[in-house]
Formats: sequence, C-alpha cells, structure tokens
Amino acid sequence: MRGLLDGLRGALAGPLAPEWERAFWAVPRHRFLPERVWIDEDLTACTRGAAPDHWLRAAYANGPVVTAIDDGIGDGGDDTIEGWIDDGTDDVRDPGDGGRRASSSASAPSIVFRMLRLLAVEDGHRVLEIGTGTGWNAGLMAHRLGSERVTTVELDPRLSAQAARRLRSAGLEPRIITGDGAAGYAPGAPYDRVVATCSVRRVPGAWLEQTRPGGVILTPWESPWFRFGLLRLTVRDDGSASGRFSPHSAFTLIRNQRTDLRIYRDVVEDHQIPERSATRLCPWAVAGDDPAARFAIGLRLPDVWRAWHDSPDVHGVASRLWLATTDTTSWAAVDWDSRTDKRLTVWQYGPRRLWDEVEATYRWWLRAGSPGPERFGLTVTPDGRQTPWLHTPAGVLTTGPEGA
Repeated sequence: MRGLLDGLRGALAGPLAPEWERAFWAVPRHRFLPERVWIDEDLTACTRGAAPDHWLRAAYANGPVVTAIDDGIGDGGDDTIEGWIDDGTDDVRDPGDGGRRASSSASAPSIVFRMLRLLAVEDGHRVLEIGTGTGWNAGLMAHRLGSERVTTVELDPRLSAQAARRLRSAGLEPRIITGDGAAGYAPGAPYDRVVATCSVRRVPGAWLEQTRPGGVILTPWESPWFRFGLLRLTVRDDGSASGRFSPHSAFTLIRNQRTDLRIYRDVVEDHQIPERSATRLCPWAVAGDDPAARFAIGLRLPDVWRAWHDSPDVHGVASRLWLATTDTTSWAAVDWDSRTDKRLTVWQYGPRRLWDEVEATYRWWLRAGSPGPERFGLTVTPDGRQTPWLHTPAGVLTTGPEGA
C-alpha cells in the first residue's frame, strides 16, 4: 500500500489531502476486489488462492483491474457493451470472433482519487454515486463523510450484493440502491454532489433535478467518436448546469445510452452505391493517437462514430477507417494502401458526407489553436438541451453537419 500511495503522489502531482489519505489506509483496495481478476493486455486470469502475491500486486498497482470478461463471465457481473462499436476500441471486432474482452473493471487508483479531488466534498455534504461497482469508491466517500451521507446506485443486483458485503466487512454502510443510475435516487435528494463511475453522452435530467443549486455533478464523458474526458458541472438556481471538461478518463458507457450497431449488419447494404472521392488528410490525424483532436471532433459531431478495420478483404487496402451516423442513414470509408498518405480514396453514402464533415471539423480545430479538452465546456438546461462551448460559455459551438 505504501508503494501505491507514493505512486499516487506522483500521478497527482502532490500528496493526497489528509482526509483522503486516512480513507486510503482505512478502506484498503484489495478488500473490494473479487477472488479472480484478469491482468495484462492478454487478460490472464489471476486467482487470489492460486497466486496470492501476484493478485496482491495487481490490487496495489496504479492501474485498472479487470473484474469481468465476456459479458460478465466471472466474478464481476455483467457490464459489457453489446456489439463492437461502442466498447472504446479502435478496431472492428465482432463478439462472435472468439476473442475475449474486458467487460468490467476497477478503475485505476489515480483516476479514483483525481475524481475525488475534483468532486471537492466538504464536511456535511451528501453525495449520490452512480455505479457502485466494487464498492471501493463508495467506501472511501463513506469513510470521509459518514455512511449516512453517501447513497450509491447500481443496476446489477449481483454487484450491489457483493459491494454491500465488502462495505459491511469494512465497517461501512452507505445506502445502496439497486436500480437505474440514470434516474438517480429522488428519495435522498437534494444532494450536494453527484458523481458517476460510468460515462455518459447526455447528462440525465434527473441528476440536475436532484442536485441542489451550487452543487456539483462530476461524470466521465464520451462521444461515439471517442471515449475520453471528465465533465464537472455546477448546478444553477434555474436548474441548468455548466462547467468544463478535463482529460484522462475512460469509463464504460451508462447502459441506457448504449447502441448495438455493426457496419455490415446495420449500416452498409449491398444495393448502396457510394460516391468516390479523394482526400489528403490522413485518417490517423482524426482517429489516431491525438486525444485532443479526437475529443473535439466527437464534441462537434456527436452522432458520428468510427472504427478501424485492419486488413480488410479488399484488394490494395491495408487499413480502412469506417464512419457512420448513429441513425445508420449515412456512412463513409477512407482507404489506406500502406504505400502513400498523399491521396487516399474516400467512399461516402447517404444524405450526409461524413468524411467532409470530419475533415472540416478538423480544419476548424487547427484554426482554433488545437485546443485540448480542458478548453471546452458544456451547458445543460433542465429540458435536456446540451450546448458545448470553447473557452467560455459565450463561445457556443454549432454541432452536427451545420457545425462542420
């Protein structure tokens, strides 16, 4: 534990606040992990009984620990995404291809404590957590504030029961509700803080309604284009909320906002004849390793998703980037032949020219100075309207095809 604490100080560029360091010692992480976990990129199973030292090292490494794979087969419960397009990966994969994938995990401790710092709880605050998971985060908050001031909501009854047992064994008894986290928990409202351990594409109205004016909502954020970012909103007297994004998070999407879309099942049909064109913009510029570009594109084009298809069965094509709207009416593909980046073939079909929109959005982002996620913000109104902005709330961004 001492090694992890030292690592947290480095990752957070400073020590934990004294109250959170006390919680760190009093609520040990290993007590909230299942007997079996999966580690490393190849998802090697590690069981506490068979390899206790290896299991304990995973528990106190500053990294996520996979607690379930393949739709909850294991100890962690079912927290997967149906299909391949919304699982945060960059490659085209079909769930029936025989490969394994993580479907639930305990977040890296540095992310947990970064979020607790951003939450900025104070003595006497009442907190609603969306997504109990292993129960460790709820336990840390219950130790800091008192069990009676923490409510946590978990959709999966099995996860709720497991978390309740672990919390009781640590002498903590926050209120655990089994239900839909998007609905919050109205009987306990109003809350001073609402914190989610799952990402959203739209902030549920119930969270605004159940947070007092001046209170804070902290949630991981994602778009169909890119799973990345934290959003910290402050609720206003009129029931609206506004705040900035920050980087460095990637969480499973809340279940009622997920989609189940596949290119060849739901989007591309044999009778469709796309238009052919060319581009000089490398697709890796918009869907590669630059998180700032990917975040900005996802924020301005919130109904466009993408996936890489390496080695498609197409002569002369080494890699293909697919784009499609979430309503499946428009799609595009950009082909790379592995020999040149000067002129790439583009295919576009439907009422929208998606690659043209992505390219225009990327050019706008460059002209704006290539801002990172921390330069963007979001305002949410009680009727559910979400308005992104750049630098200040006055710098409203037009989203969708008009914004491109």
